[in-house]
Amino acid sequence: MKKYIIKDTEFFQIMTVKNITVLGSGVMGHGIAQVSATAGYNVVLRDIKQEFLDKAMEKIKWSLDKLVSKEKISKEEGDAIFSRIVPIVDLNEAVKNAELVIEVVPEIMDLKKSVYAELDKAANPEVVFASNTSTLPITEIANTTSRPEKFIGIHFFNPPQLMKLVEVIPGEKTSQEITDLTQEYVKSVNKQAVLCRKDVPGFIINRLFIPMVHEACYAQDRTNATLEEIDSAVKFNLGFPMGIFELADFTGMDVIHKATVEMHLRDKKVINPHPTIEKMFDGKKLGQKSGEGYYKYSDDKYERVELSEELAEKFNPIQLVANILNNAAWLITNGASDIGEIEKAAQLGLGLKKPLFETAKEIGIKNIVDELNKLAEKHGDFYKPDPLLISML
Repeated sequence: MKKYIIKDTEFFQIMTVKNITVLGSGVMGHGIAQVSATAGYNVVLRDIKQEFLDKAMEKIKWSLDKLVSKEKISKEEGDAIFSRIVPIVDLNEAVKNAELVIEVVPEIMDLKKSVYAELDKAANPEVVFASNTSTLPITEIANTTSRPEKFIGIHFFNPPQLMKLVEVIPGEKTSQEITDLTQEYVKSVNKQAVLCRKDVPGFIINRLFIPMVHEACYAQDRTNATLEEIDSAVKFNLGFPMGIFELADFTGMDVIHKATVEMHLRDKKVINPHPTIEKMFDGKKLGQKSGEGYYKYSDDKYERVELSEELAEKFNPIQLVANILNNAAWLITNGASDIGEIEKAAQLGLGLKKPLFETAKEIGIKNIVDELNKLAEKHGDFYKPDPLLISML
């Protein structure tokens, strides 16, 4: 399928990636298996129970049949894609021919470490390991294996069949060749890779999105604005596809809470946790999936909140812009990303209709820096403007 030059410490070798094993058959796992098989790869889908695999294969079949009915692919193409995915329970059998293993198990560090302890023994030494984690530190997981130089983060977004963005995150010891290979793989499955050059808390998207959810809660406390007013301003004035609270409900408070805990654990300066998030998580108000989050829903189906340009005029979103821009600037200052990659990530991952830094310039960098200084004076150093923003004055 694809040939990549992998540089070893002693020699060059040609690595042909045509066999991929996906560990974990949940929503993300079977989605990644499907997009890989669609691109022509031979895929083994592995899980710990046959019943999990049976359910996953049913969902893949349903997804492919839907594409056939919409005439996106022919029945023959659908059958060929499905035939390239083989479900296997036994780990040794699942990885015996693999060149690339993509791990998609739940976001629990101890669980991931135990999976990699088994995998490291089962897989051939030249096999590349890629974790689909959205929040956990790549370097820490990589260091539990015997091949940290062949270990990388590859964060697909939900659902993988539809979302174009994939974050690629090298660990501290990941070789450049493995980073290049991973980006090529992402391209080959018809996705767009954004490179997070350093293994930082939240990577790129969660670094922008998760703190902004908390900041929206603080903005409501400080201004007494309604949820609808804040969301309308975010949608109509900042170019988001929906309001920030609406987006949080759509994402799920369980996902946001987990990301909050992991990011805050890694670096207390990344996020200023608002108690509402934990309260909602504990109260099982998870958003659309539970019928109630910031808003109430009639059932678990996707619903839109009534927002308007008129409501948008009642709230000034500068505090939210200041938060997301300060985090974007931090990523650049600390060598994790650049403006181009951040804008690409924000467009594909958050659905921004206009570039983040363009919005910032319209509002005025000076106004944003002044807002951050004002917030820092009142609420502490968390809001201190990044040196990059000060240099842009």
